[in-house]
Amino acid sequence: MFDITPIPAFADNYIWLLKSSDSPEVAMVDPGDAMPVLDYLQREHLSLGAILITHHHHDHTGGINRLKNAFPNARVYGPAHESIPEITDPLAEGAEVKLPWQSGSLKVFDVPGHTAGHIAYAGDNLLFCGDTLFAGGCGRVFDGTMEQMATSLQRIAQLPGETLLYCAHEYTQDNLGFAHWVEPENQALQERQNATQTLRNQGTPTVPSLLSLELETNPFLRTQIPTVVAAAEKWAKTPLNNHAAVFTALRTWKDRDYD
Repeated sequence: MFDITPIPAFADNYIWLLKSSDSPEVAMVDPGDAMPVLDYLQREHLSLGAILITHHHHDHTGGINRLKNAFPNARVYGPAHESIPEITDPLAEGAEVKLPWQSGSLKVFDVPGHTAGHIAYAGDNLLFCGDTLFAGGCGRVFDGTMEQMATSLQRIAQLPGETLLYCAHEYTQDNLGFAHWVEPENQALQERQNATQTLRNQGTPTVPSLLSLELETNPFLRTQIPTVVAAAEKWAKTPLNNHAAVFTALRTWKDRDYD
């Protein structure tokens, strides 16, 4: 459906560029900084037709105004339930984004938790998930709730295993370090840590990641696995009887003792 390219921004953000092979018009996902986008578009002789926003945090929205000044006809798609003044096309659960120069469309999922109105964009075995799910981890809970985040992650976990997850940050090494605290005997996790170290030594992004790999190694998607439950209960010093309770313990543990 799309050719997708990461544009690095700040210390560890990725702005995702969506392009089709036969058009110079492109879309950008979560451009927190305009300059790397403008530099790339100029270098590659491309035009910006659309901006897709997942949530209101400045490192995802800070480049919108400057990009709109350069490309005033670009549409700005984003969450209907968050205050982002530049949005021209507010979106919520079930909406579809059809970009005129692209084949296919992107479906909108409500995935609150990191923020109260966070959305994700799903296509043909791909998901632009912003800061809801990271490679090896998940986002902090800010103005959403732990219960919302747990539900959103479980929803993502039900997608096909071959889904490619395009998150917005290069946090994988750090996230896998915490995952190792939770499951030190997880062989798939150990292999992933080694592979991730190799990629980062080469300066290669570790994302997108496969959902099937996340289901084997990401504790926040493994809240029903006995070893993960046991680790969360040990830290919380209390029985945990459902996904949301296990998730809340894991997220609080990482916030307090690891990050």
